[in-house]
Amino acid sequence: MFRLVDTPIEPAELDHALRRDEAGGYCSFEGRVRNHSDGRAVLGLDYQAYAPLAHAEALRILEEARDRFDIVAAAAIHRTGTLDIGDMAIWIGVSAAHRDAAFSACRYVIDEIKRRVPIWKRERYADGESAWIACHDTESDLSV
Repeated sequence: MFRLVDTPIEPAELDHALRRDEAGGYCSFEGRVRNHSDGRAVLGLDYQAYAPLAHAEALRILEEARDRFDIVAAAAIHRTGTLDIGDMAIWIGVSAAHRDAAFSACRYVIDEIKRRVPIWKRERYADGESAWIACHDTESDLSV
C-alpha cells in the first residue's frame, strides 16, 4: 500500500495493519522535517507530488521489495502540503519472517522512493528565501 496524504501521518494505525502472525520481524522508518539543510536554517517544507506517477512508481518499489527481500507486507505513506519542523514527511513499515529482511527492505523502500518517485519539496529558510528541490538522490551513496 502506498498513499499520498495532506494530513498528519498516524504511524500507530499503520504499524498495526502490518503485523502478521507469520512475521517475527518488523521495521519502520519515520522521516521528519529537520531544522537545517546544507548549512541553512530551515523553518519548514512544502511538498508536491505528481500523484498518478508517484502512486504507480511507489507501488512498483513495494512490489520489488517483496520480491527481493522475502517480506510479508510493506506500506509507505508520504505527506504533501506544508509541513513544520518535526512533522513526519514519510513513514515506511515492513514485516517479514526475519529481522534482516525487514531492515533491508525498509532501507530499500526509502532509498528507492527518494530516488524514483516524483515528489518535490520547497525548503523555507529562516532568512526568508525558499528553494524547490527534487527529493531524488542523485549520488550512488545514499544516506537517510
